Amino acid sequence: MFMKKIFTDRALHLNRRAFLSKSATGIGTAALASLFGMSFFSKNEHGVVVENGGGTKGILDALHHPAKIKRVIYLFQSGGPSQLELFDYKPLLNKMRGEDLPESIRQGQRLTGMTSGQKSFPLVGSMSEFRQHGQHGAWVSDLLPYTAKIADEICIIKSMYTEAINHDPAITFFQTGSQQPGRPSIGSWLSYGLGSENENLPSFSVLLSRGTGRPNGQPLYSRLWGNGFLHSLHQGVQFRAAKDPVLYLNDPAGISRKSRRKMLDKLSELNSMQFEEFGDPEIQSRIAQYEMAYRMQTSVPEVMNIENEPDHIYRMYGPDSKTPGTFAANCLLARRLAEQGVRFIQLYHMGWDQHDNLPTAIVKQAKDVDQPSAALVMDLKQRGLLEDTLVIWGGEFGRTNYSQGILTPKNYGRDHHPRCFTIWVAGGGVKPGLVYGETDDFGYNITDKPVHVHDFQATLLHLLGIDHEKLTYKYQGRRFRLTDVHGHVVKDILT
Repeated sequence: MFMKKIFTDRALHLNRRAFLSKSATGIGTAALASLFGMSFFSKNEHGVVVENGGGTKGILDALHHPAKIKRVIYLFQSGGPSQLELFDYKPLLNKMRGEDLPESIRQGQRLTGMTSGQKSFPLVGSMSEFRQHGQHGAWVSDLLPYTAKIADEICIIKSMYTEAINHDPAITFFQTGSQQPGRPSIGSWLSYGLGSENENLPSFSVLLSRGTGRPNGQPLYSRLWGNGFLHSLHQGVQFRAAKDPVLYLNDPAGISRKSRRKMLDKLSELNSMQFEEFGDPEIQSRIAQYEMAYRMQTSVPEVMNIENEPDHIYRMYGPDSKTPGTFAANCLLARRLAEQGVRFIQLYHMGWDQHDNLPTAIVKQAKDVDQPSAALVMDLKQRGLLEDTLVIWGGEFGRTNYSQGILTPKNYGRDHHPRCFTIWVAGGGVKPGLVYGETDDFGYNITDKPVHVHDFQATLLHLLGIDHEKLTYKYQGRRFRLTDVHGHVVKDILT
């Protein structure tokens, strides 16, 4: 009664923001709850966000059509991998090496400020060899020997294109559907729409790694996995390669798990009293967030501990898989997260931005990702998970067919090229072994079956049972969606 009287006396002086800031655990715990409060909750008949044991429901009452997949693992290759060195075989470029890019091919297309001032644009082909693989004879570079072995498992899309020509807007466009920051990321949209399959782990998890090709290349920003204007429940949770894989998750020194449980129980009582006073659904949401963080203290260390993986799995993913924070280790963690029902698993691998020294740098960068990417696909397949998982491999744009800077017999670089580039996908609902789309002999323009970024996003949502035009959120008087007002499902690549 005494505590209730205190709240009654101060009711006119406390708003929600002040209450949270003055709570016993302070700003740090509030930040913790916000960080880990993913889509593990649903709304009751009163519109209050509450826990929903055994996974949670998203905003959609039902899928728009039968889904082919349950989850997505997105291996994002940040910086723009050169399609001409990896998947798009163009022998003409080697024959015309050093000759200027014909204006009839360029057609006055936009260039970056890094090459727009060049007096010439000398064509240059790949220094690596290409061979055909799989039943359909897909061309794959010798830089990717392990990927070549799974040619019959992946669908290679050679006709991707985007409008963004610089890294930040291009990555933001792929991840949020807009070149301007502030929109929700793909994972956040899925958390909002579909909810979670596991109440003890985030529905949207993020893992970062830095490549050896250009280790000090373009940085990444946390807003790429942000919730935008959606509730903070839906933002991505970053797992780190450190003693504490998730920041602020562990109890501070001197606090036992029993003490934490008592504190949460009392805090829940206080929050419930506040809810009775003001009726703000966010208060109930906070209660559930604290509980989620408490459960993650056990679930996160368990899923992040890969020490018990058998030796043959480490051999499959490669020697780097035992080194925390590498792309290989993150691919192995992605499989473990997929097994636990995490809806959207985002891996970012930095270092693909080879404006110079490309022949040397791309060898290292490709080696970082080749074996673990292929291993992830085959590991999912042997466990029966590939049939309901979509694996995506690709960056934000491609690279030019001409050399940036001076072309020498052994060295060259490539600038950004948004007009055509390659990604690959594998898993449920996608035709394996297919090579889709084509570019001209110069590798500069798309000649068949173009796929825009919004088409890619619409297709991803389609595989999850979502009509991209119907998953919307009203904000500032407008209904927003991941694909903005564009996008068509690429049905030709679907089973």
